[in-house]
Amino acid sequence: MTERMNDPGVPATRAEHLAQAVPTAPATKAARHALIRQILGHSQIRSQAELREALAERSVSTTQATLSRDLVELRATKIRTCDGALVYSVPEAGAPGQLRSAQAVVEGADENDLGPYTTHRLARWCADLLVTAEWSGGQLVLRTPAASAQLLASAVDDSMLPGVLGCIAGDDTVLVITRSEEIAARVATHLLALADPSGRR
Repeated sequence: MTERMNDPGVPATRAEHLAQAVPTAPATKAARHALIRQILGHSQIRSQAELREALAERSVSTTQATLSRDLVELRATKIRTCDGALVYSVPEAGAPGQLRSAQAVVEGADENDLGPYTTHRLARWCADLLVTAEWSGGQLVLRTPAASAQLLASAVDDSMLPGVLGCIAGDDTVLVITRSEEIAARVATHLLALADPSGRR
């Protein structure tokens, strides 16, 4: 199998073509908007052309007109980073008009350092609501007071911490899905530090 796949003269099977073509998100406006938020939150995008290229790399094709409407609907604007570049950014969810820190959009940032990705909302809700954080494999379980899990889960989602795939919230429990046990441990340690009074920002 390895020899045939590495041989450019041998055509790939239909299953291999399908495996390469399977998208990771539905082709909806909501999914596209979420992807644009993720790209702008983690990369320095200076123009719509660069954003279209970044979307294309993720198998999302869009016209210039559609992309322009997307940026308007997301209230995207340009901010100046610490190195002087003007890059697109979008307001953080739950904080109308507030833009993500320029530090968080610096390309090549160390993804092991969760500080630049930590929003004020996340720091606040961890300090106010996080009771415990335990993990098993790539799954992290956060405990909160009753009826508070949704607030904490939303703050974790908004921060787009590297390696975090998403959250599911109940009444007093948040399940955070990460890519690995190492990431789960790193996120738990970070959130617990924010929950400590000395970790407030």
